[in-house]
Amino acid sequence: DRSVFLLIAILSALTTIITYRLKPDFLTGVDLKALDAMFKARGASEAPQEVVIVAVDEKSVNEQGRWPWPRQKTARVLTKLRQARVTAVDMVFSESENPEADRALAAGVKEAGNVVIGFFFRDDSTEEPKAEALKQLGRSKISLMNFMEIEDIPADAVPAVEFDGIETNVPLIGAGAAGFGAFNIIPQKDGLYRAANLVYKYKSNLYPSVAVEGLRRYLGDPVVLNVAEYGIDGIEVNDKTIPLDEEGALLLNFFGQGGTFKTYPATDVLEGRISPEEFKDKFVLFGVTEKAVYDIRPTPLDPLFPGVELLATIAGNVIKGSFLIHDSRIIIIELVLILLLPVFFSLAVSRLLSAIGSLFILAALLAALIGFEYYLFFVKSIRPVVVYPGLSLFLAYISIEAYRNIVVEKKSRYLRKAFSTYVSDDLVSEILKDPGRLKLGGEKRVVTVLFSDIRGFTGISEGLTPEKLVLLLNEYLNPMTNIVMERGGMLDKYIGDAIMAVFNAPVALSNHPARACEAAYDMLLELKALNEEWKKAGRPSLDIGIGLNTGEAVIGNMGAEQRFNYTAIGDTVNLASRLEGLNKMYRTHIIVSEFTFAGAKDGFTFRELDYVTVKG
Repeated sequence: DRSVFLLIAILSALTTIITYRLKPDFLTGVDLKALDAMFKARGASEAPQEVVIVAVDEKSVNEQGRWPWPRQKTARVLTKLRQARVTAVDMVFSESENPEADRALAAGVKEAGNVVIGFFFRDDSTEEPKAEALKQLGRSKISLMNFMEIEDIPADAVPAVEFDGIETNVPLIGAGAAGFGAFNIIPQKDGLYRAANLVYKYKSNLYPSVAVEGLRRYLGDPVVLNVAEYGIDGIEVNDKTIPLDEEGALLLNFFGQGGTFKTYPATDVLEGRISPEEFKDKFVLFGVTEKAVYDIRPTPLDPLFPGVELLATIAGNVIKGSFLIHDSRIIIIELVLILLLPVFFSLAVSRLLSAIGSLFILAALLAALIGFEYYLFFVKSIRPVVVYPGLSLFLAYISIEAYRNIVVEKKSRYLRKAFSTYVSDDLVSEILKDPGRLKLGGEKRVVTVLFSDIRGFTGISEGLTPEKLVLLLNEYLNPMTNIVMERGGMLDKYIGDAIMAVFNAPVALSNHPARACEAAYDMLLELKALNEEWKKAGRPSLDIGIGLNTGEAVIGNMGAEQRFNYTAIGDTVNLASRLEGLNKMYRTHIIVSEFTFAGAKDGFTFRELDYVTVKG
């Protein structure tokens, strides 16, 4: 069965690897929930102090009026943040408010000199953007690409998320901006935000997210996009390499729930309650957190996570270098786990007959897998995939248990039923541990054979009715058979009123000559007790003779494929039968051969009887 279990394990692993490549939505959802559980178990960590948020929050709206504010007020906020190294604005000014307000905001953006203004892509746009606005965005588009061991490819061949429409800023306002970036963030299929695309495609050009453009300004170097054969590999900004998936998305390593980043109310900035020095050399994100405005993005840690804080998380991950890694090395580890876990499980359970034992091993391996995955996540900041190694292990468990119930357990039930009338339950259990020995055929083994026969049974039978004869015989055979089994012997067969038993088969017994002698002696004691009961009931008494011989015999299943018996044959068996018959001549009850005597002489008192030459 070990080879069958191993084959099942390999098939389970291959099935899981195929599923791993296909990534069905259901399993992807389960895996994402496992990742969410890891985030929750890890809890909050300290956000980098270099990244702060200036928020249009509840306090700001209450003091300054509902959002959107007049652009003169927004311009004042931006000018008060001019000591920051960069101020990334999580908003778009796509429509004119009035000439005076637009000029005021444009002047504020230009005066600050550090403002990266957001824009967003859309699929439902019916209007073409102004040519001047698109020209302004061209200052920030990604034009530097590092092709990793592949030939140069055009930007429109890079597999980034692509949009058909775009919502740009009023050209007057964008004229003095330090850069532009998209603030689109796409939720995953279950509606939660766990990743953020940092590169977008529009009309054959590649554009950065507002966080990446802010990092370019903050770190002071151009953005370089790394492109590999399988797609996007990452983005380089100065000495920072941001790992991305093939479509340009960064898996967010959350620092905690909303409010983890240091946040200043915009009204406090406007009213001078916060010194401009507070923002010196900082990466500032200016956005709206007031829930009524509904710039809310549900995440694994917080269902009301501010959208601007997602951008802060991107910047914080890059500046702190706290990425969740899931590269080719991790994929190899996952594939190894998918293959090895079911193989290890199959080897561990191949000798177990208990379903509870298999379940225990499954639980232990799953616990070890989860512990290992948590170690990777907590200590090594590696984003593991729990579901597929677990699936591979679970498939192996289900398949092996199904095979065991359908094939192995059926065979075990058959063997138990077949042998339970021959040997004790303990010996049946031993047989089931290695049923492979019980094939049609045999093996040579030294055994002790016991024959017993009732004296004068023919005469007794003629004086009884068939019903009383059968009752008498059953009352005799039942306790005699129990004695054989209790001493570890196997009931080979009944031959009319005779009993043939074999010791040291099918299960090995180290002291089988002595055990056979004990069984013979106990049979005489039991017969004495039976005769006393039968005498009181007015029934005939019985007398028996027993012959014992030890030697080499052929044991195994003898017969046809359709019907066979487990028995022993050979001269050793014949001699035991001859010795039983000699009891009549010597008027004895138990005769053993010199070979049985040699194996049992230390535990019994023997009397030498005669030298006998056996025919043949």
